[in-house]
Amino acid sequence: MATLRLTFSDSTTLFRPSLPSTRTFSRNRSLIVKASSSEDDFSRSSRRRFIAETAALSVSLPQLTARSEDALSEWERVYLPIDPGVVLLDIAFVPDDPNHGFLLGTRQTILETKDGGNTWAPRSIPSAEDEDFNYRFNSISFKGKEGWIVGKPSILLYTSDAGDSWERIPLSAELPGDMVYIKATGEKSAEMVTDEGAIYVTANRGYNWRAAVQETVSATLNRTVSSGISGASYYTGTFNTVNRSPDGRYVAVSSRGNFYLTWEPGQPFWQPHNRAVARRIQNMGWRADGGLWLLVRGGGLYLSKGKGLTEEFEEVPVQSRGFGILDVGYRSTDEAWAAGGSGILLRTTNGGKSWIRDKAADNIAANLYSVKFIDEKKGFVLGNDGVLLRYLG
Repeated sequence: MATLRLTFSDSTTLFRPSLPSTRTFSRNRSLIVKASSSEDDFSRSSRRRFIAETAALSVSLPQLTARSEDALSEWERVYLPIDPGVVLLDIAFVPDDPNHGFLLGTRQTILETKDGGNTWAPRSIPSAEDEDFNYRFNSISFKGKEGWIVGKPSILLYTSDAGDSWERIPLSAELPGDMVYIKATGEKSAEMVTDEGAIYVTANRGYNWRAAVQETVSATLNRTVSSGISGASYYTGTFNTVNRSPDGRYVAVSSRGNFYLTWEPGQPFWQPHNRAVARRIQNMGWRADGGLWLLVRGGGLYLSKGKGLTEEFEEVPVQSRGFGILDVGYRSTDEAWAAGGSGILLRTTNGGKSWIRDKAADNIAANLYSVKFIDEKKGFVLGNDGVLLRYLG
């Protein structure tokens, strides 16, 4: 089965001055110099005017900065008690208690909140600390009071009491690939995906798992029926990203970004698709209306034509400043947010047809990897270096 590997680059974040104060000052100064054609004309009144204008400029600078910060009116940064190098990977809340949630990341990071995400505290799970491993917790999901966590190296945690206690579920050493995604689907039931394309389902709290696909993605690509996929001979056997729709359909991007794959419940194999764009694919996911969005390396954003699975996409202009867009999260059918490298935040209010950049996020010193909306009122953006943004609405 194909393994899903979520990869995150720790690329250096590029910074730009938040305010071109030097350029503004020199512009004002040049006006004053032009007004004084000679040294004799530079009278006391000119000196007083120069001093007054300079003082006025120094007073205006903090005000301009304040207005820039206020532009991030719908998001606030939540500071976390973790190491700066942690990459945040997933977040989930208990449906029966919407203020109670968990935040996962690299370096064995598990944080817990009981006030809706305003504050977070480190959470220790003894069953995940028995061995000398530094786990990367990739995915978390709740259904009622039941919750699941998966990570790398292979680890599966289960709770039946809304996360008050967690037990470790043993896994077979023959599991193909690393677990990168899990979805709680019902009472004692869940669906799990690995980075080699294996999909397993359980109905007895993880004691037994049934394969939902008959082969790994590597095996699928080696069959004659898949020989028409461009770049398949260079396939490394893992996914770069995987996303699930509310009705159980999956879309996954190959680790090289040269094609993508889809799967629907009941299908025996993953279905490979040639990419419809020139640049390599960064990530793909589902729109709120059932269509697909597609991100390419270098900052391009595409939307599928119509709803459902298709290989026809059209590009949407975005102000990405050349930085890659890494994820898209829909708050409603019309409103969505996109996030990416060097603090890129984009917003659409018409289903993705046009996007506006939130410039106030330019000063956030992090790459933003994931946009998660729990519901229309609760949303989060997860990044590297422990950066977490909370939606204010």
